Amino acid sequence: RNRIDRFGVAQPVIQPLETAGQILIELPGIKDPERVRNLLKGTAKLEFWETYSNKKVYEYLYRANEKLKTLKKLENAKEEEKTASEDTVQTESTQEDAIQEEENLLAEEESDLLTEDSTLISEDTEEDLSRAEMKKQNPLFSILMPRVSRDGNLMEGASVGYAHFSDTAEVNNYLSMPEIKELFPRSMRVQFKWNVKPIDEAGNVFELVALKTTNRDGEPALVGDVITDARADFSNQTGGSAEVSMSMNADGAKKWARLTRNNIGNQVAIVLDNYVYSYPRVNQEIKGGRSSITGNFTVAEAKDLANVLKSGKLPAPANIIQEEIVGPSLGKESIQKGLWSFLIAFLMVMVYMILYYRHAGLVANLALLINLFFIVGILASLGAVLTLPGIAGIILTIGMSVDANVLIYERIKEELAAGKGLKVAISDGYKNAYSAIIDSNITTLLTAVILGYFGKGPIYGFAITLGIGIITSLFTAIFITRLVYEGFLGQKKHIAFATKLTQNAFQNMSIKFISKRKISYVVSGIVIAIGIFSLVTRGLNLGIDFTGGHNYIVRFQQEVTVPEVKASLEKSLGEMPDVKTFGASNQIKVTTKYLIDTDYELTDAQKEEFRTITGYANASEVNTDDFVEAKLFEGLAPFLNGIIYKTFTSDQDKNVGRMSSQKVGPTIADDIKTSAVYAVIFSLLIIFLYILIRFSNWQFGLGAVVALMHDVLFILGVYSLFYSIMPFSMEIDQSFIAAILTVVGYSINDTVVVFDRIREYANLYKKRTRKEIFDTALNGTISRTFSTSLSTFVVLLTIFIFGGEMIRGFIFAMLIGVVVGTYSSLFIASPIVYDSIKIDERKRAIKGLRRQ
Repeated sequence: RNRIDRFGVAQPVIQPLETAGQILIELPGIKDPERVRNLLKGTAKLEFWETYSNKKVYEYLYRANEKLKTLKKLENAKEEEKTASEDTVQTESTQEDAIQEEENLLAEEESDLLTEDSTLISEDTEEDLSRAEMKKQNPLFSILMPRVSRDGNLMEGASVGYAHFSDTAEVNNYLSMPEIKELFPRSMRVQFKWNVKPIDEAGNVFELVALKTTNRDGEPALVGDVITDARADFSNQTGGSAEVSMSMNADGAKKWARLTRNNIGNQVAIVLDNYVYSYPRVNQEIKGGRSSITGNFTVAEAKDLANVLKSGKLPAPANIIQEEIVGPSLGKESIQKGLWSFLIAFLMVMVYMILYYRHAGLVANLALLINLFFIVGILASLGAVLTLPGIAGIILTIGMSVDANVLIYERIKEELAAGKGLKVAISDGYKNAYSAIIDSNITTLLTAVILGYFGKGPIYGFAITLGIGIITSLFTAIFITRLVYEGFLGQKKHIAFATKLTQNAFQNMSIKFISKRKISYVVSGIVIAIGIFSLVTRGLNLGIDFTGGHNYIVRFQQEVTVPEVKASLEKSLGEMPDVKTFGASNQIKVTTKYLIDTDYELTDAQKEEFRTITGYANASEVNTDDFVEAKLFEGLAPFLNGIIYKTFTSDQDKNVGRMSSQKVGPTIADDIKTSAVYAVIFSLLIIFLYILIRFSNWQFGLGAVVALMHDVLFILGVYSLFYSIMPFSMEIDQSFIAAILTVVGYSINDTVVVFDRIREYANLYKKRTRKEIFDTALNGTISRTFSTSLSTFVVLLTIFIFGGEMIRGFIFAMLIGVVVGTYSSLFIASPIVYDSIKIDERKRAIKGLRRQ
C-alpha cells in the first residue's frame, strides 16, 4: 500500500485474497499499465557497487572468448565422434528406399532450378552462414561487442560491452560458467550487470557493466536500507534532465563518504533490482549522505524510482498472475446522471448568488468558475482520478469558496449600512472579512494536511483534493474578486451587493441562542444517546470494504448493463452487491458480502431453496459457498437466456456462466483503519491548538472539538438506526469515510466563522454582558450561515435526487452533515464555549474566596 499510494490520488483498492500470498489491487484511472507493473514487480533492492574499468576486464573477457572457442571445438569433436561410432548398417530395402528418395529430391531440385530464375544461396543464407562462422570463431564477442574505439583502443569506463537484448541471456550463461569464472584471478571478484535502459533509439542494445565485490560474501559496498528520503529532481549539470535526489541516515552517510573517498576518479554503480541505473564518476568525497541518481530518466521514471526508494524494499518480488480492465461500477447512465445533477446544482447556486447579491453575485460566480477550473486543472495535471472521495472534496471546496465570498459581501453590506461610500465599504469589507476567512480555511487546511500525512487510500485522495481546493478558493475569493472590483471602481461603475428583496434580509435578528442552549443540549443529548445505543445493539451496515466478501466473474451471451444486473441481484440476495463491467461489456464482476460469515450454517429452508434453484435432488451436504453461488445464479437468470445451473458453474464450458469465484478479505485493511483513527485524533488536536493560539482561550478549542464529535456521532447514529429502513444503501465503506471527513471539514469551517464574530464583538462591546455578546454575534452570522449552508445543501440535494441510486447513501451522509454542522455551530459549539468560560470563572471566584 505504501508503494501504490505514491501514485498520489489514485485511491487504490487493495484486498487480500483467500489464497495465501495473493492480493487483488484495483487502480482507478491508470492509463499506463506498464508503469504500474514495473512499480509492483520491483523489490526495491538498492545497492551501491564499486566498479572495474573496461581496460582491467577486457583481458579476461578475451581469454573467456578463446576458452569458449576451445570448449566449442571439443564439443563439436565429441559430437562428430559420436556420430561416426553409431551403427549405420541398413537393410537392403531401406537402402533402396533411401536411394530412391534421394533421386526424387534431386529431380525436384533440378526442376526448380530450370523453372526459377534464382540463385542456390540467398543473401540471407549467406548472412546466416557468416554469423554462424563468426559465432564459431568468437563465441562471446559475436554476441557481446567489446567497447573498443575505431582506432582499436579500449574505451574508458565501467561498461565492458554491448549486446542485443535477445543475446543477453546467452552472455549471462557464458559468464556464469565455472570454466570462465576460473579465468579471473581470485583477487579480482567481479560481477556483471546489465544497464536498465537501452543505449540505442530502437531500444534493442544494452550495456554490460563490471562490478567489483569488495568483500568475501559477494555483497555490495553499500545497500539501500540506509536511504531515508528520495525525490524526483532536475539537474542543471545534466541539462535540466530528471534525476533522483536521495538522503541517507548517519551510518549510511559515513559509509558513503568512505566509499566515494576511496573511488575518486573511478565510477560507482547504482544498482536497483539487479539492473544498473547509473554509474557516475566520483569527482570528490561526498559527505552528509546527500547525492543523486542520474540516468537519462524521464520525469515519470524519476518519480517512480524515488517512490520505490521511499516506500522501501519488498521482502519478495510481486508476480502479476492476472490482469484485467475493470469497467466503472456506476455505469454510463449513472455517471451521466451524476454529471447532469452536479451541473444543475452548480447553476442553481450561481442563480441564487445573482438573486441574493445582484452584481456582486456575478463576480462571485466568476470566481466560482475560475476556482472549479483551477481545481480540475491541477487534479488533471497530477493524474488524479475522479472517485467519490474526490467528488466529496470538490463539493466541500465549492461550498467554502461560496462561503468566502459571502463573508466578504456580508461585511461590505454592513459597511454600506453604516453610511460609508462604496470604495471605502469594499476596502473595509475585505479587511474585516480576512480574519474569519483565514481562520476558517487554515483550520480546514491543517485538517487536510493531517489527513494527507496519516491517511491512506481514500483518505489520502480526499486530503489532496481538499488541500488543493482550499488554496484555489482562497486565491479566487480574495484576489480575483478584488481585482474585478478595483476595475469597476476605476471605471466608476455602480456595484450592487443586494437586491431589494434581500437588502434587509436577516437584519435585526434577535434569537436568544444562549438562553435556549439547554434545550439544544437536551435534544442533542437524547438523539446522540439513542444513536450510541443503536451503535452498541444494532451496529452499522458494514460494506464489503470492512467485512470482505465473495468475488465472481460472470460472462453472458450478450451485453448487459450494470444497473439492471445490480437491481436483479439485490432482489435475489436481499442486499446491494457491488457490480462492475469486467473486460468486455458482456462480462461483469460481482462482489457481495452475502453470508460471508464462515461459521454460518444453512437452515433446512435454505437447503430446500438450493434444491429448487439448482434442481439437485440431494442438497443435504450443500455448504454456504454453494448456496451463495446458487442465489447468484437466481439473480442472473434473467440475463442468461435459459442456461441451467450446471452449465453456469461448469468448468468445462467457459463461453458463458461463472468464470471464476474467490473469497476476498476486507478492503479496509488494519493500516487504513489505524491511519483513519490517528488522522481524526491529530486533526482534532491540531484544530484545538490552533484555535487556542488564535483566540487565546482554550474554551473555544473545546467548543470546536465537542461540536465535531457531536456531528460525527450524530451521523453514525442515523446510519445505525435507519440502514434497514431507507430505500437506498447505507453501507459503511471507503466512500463513507470520505463523507464523514467532508462533514468534519464543513463543520469546523462554519464553527470558526462564528467564533471569529464572537471574538470581534467581545473586543468592540466590552460593556455588554457575555450573553449579549454571544447572542449578537450569532445573530450577526445568520445571513452568512444561511447563504453558505443553503448553497452547499442545494448542490448535495440535487445530486441526491438526480444523481442515481449508486451514490445516494454517500451523498445522504453529507446532506445530514451540512444540516448538523450548521446546527452545532450555532447551538452546540458556541454555548459550550459560553458555559465553559462561565464555569472557569466560577472556579476562579471560589478559589479567590478561599484565599481570602
